[in-house]
Amino acid sequence: MKEQLQALEQEALKKVDEATSLQALQDVRVAYLGKKGPITEVLRGMGKLSKEERPVIGELANTVRGNIANALDEKKTAMEAEELEKQLAEETIDVSLPGRPVPTGGKHLLTSIVEEIEDLFIGMGFEVREGPEVETDYYNFEALNLPKGHPARDMQDSFYITEDILLRTHTSPVQARTMNMIKGERPVKMICPGKVYRRDTDDATHSHQFTQIEGLYVDRNVRMSDLKGVLDRFAKQMFGEDRQIRLRPSFFPFTEPSVEMDISCKVCNGDGCSVCKQTGWIEILGAGMVHPRVLEMAGYDPKEYSGFAFGMGPERIAMLKYGVDDIRHFYTNDIRFLKQYHQA
Repeated sequence: MKEQLQALEQEALKKVDEATSLQALQDVRVAYLGKKGPITEVLRGMGKLSKEERPVIGELANTVRGNIANALDEKKTAMEAEELEKQLAEETIDVSLPGRPVPTGGKHLLTSIVEEIEDLFIGMGFEVREGPEVETDYYNFEALNLPKGHPARDMQDSFYITEDILLRTHTSPVQARTMNMIKGERPVKMICPGKVYRRDTDDATHSHQFTQIEGLYVDRNVRMSDLKGVLDRFAKQMFGEDRQIRLRPSFFPFTEPSVEMDISCKVCNGDGCSVCKQTGWIEILGAGMVHPRVLEMAGYDPKEYSGFAFGMGPERIAMLKYGVDDIRHFYTNDIRFLKQYHQA
């Protein structure tokens, strides 16, 4: 039995030495050290030995088992280290190579324009307010001096959800809601940007959905000259210090008097060209002094308070400032168009 154990040790060590993979080593471990291995079989026959031989053979069996196990562990450690070295060599990264560029997005041109306008008016003391896009007929029309049946409603063909609920046609309801909340207790100076909706046929200059920024300033002794000063600063900031403005009489139900504001054409400097249709001027926004009836409905005493309001479309401003010829470019998500203005 002693010779048998020694022979098994030599045989197992040879198998360990010949193993070329971790799986082969595992097979050797199972074959020689497993419960059904030859060493276990030898140990089961120790009952036939004398009392003097049993401890000697038992000690030898443990030594043989330990030698085989140590050889397996050493070979496994060496093979794993070799495998790791091979893997590191195959996966070596040349850190001197330039990194692959990761494409990044940028702000939409309309977002940049809106933020630029917000920053401008915040610098003049206006606050930014927002309101719901699904609006009531009262705040969208009636609170702005447009009662049911008023012919001026026809200028804003609307998307109605129910008889009294619609998609807002302008951001003026935010002004009405703000004044109604304050109830004439203090002045208000605000702009309200957001999306608006009108049932319109989409073409190069019209869209059923577009953005709008409206402004409102109500306080004691607010005059038309204040409005002109604010709009003149806006025009010069957005289009250049050499821009001139003019105010033309117009009509809006919620302002009286009402005006349209034009800026001098930056292409021809007012001399007349195809862009300004030979007039030297380009229409940019509407404005006026808040109608006394609107003030009264919001809780302000029109004998004490006065104010002005204005409204503009960021799409039109972007088209004029950057030479965009079709409003649909803003909404068709053509990456070739949008990438041109990431740094705008």
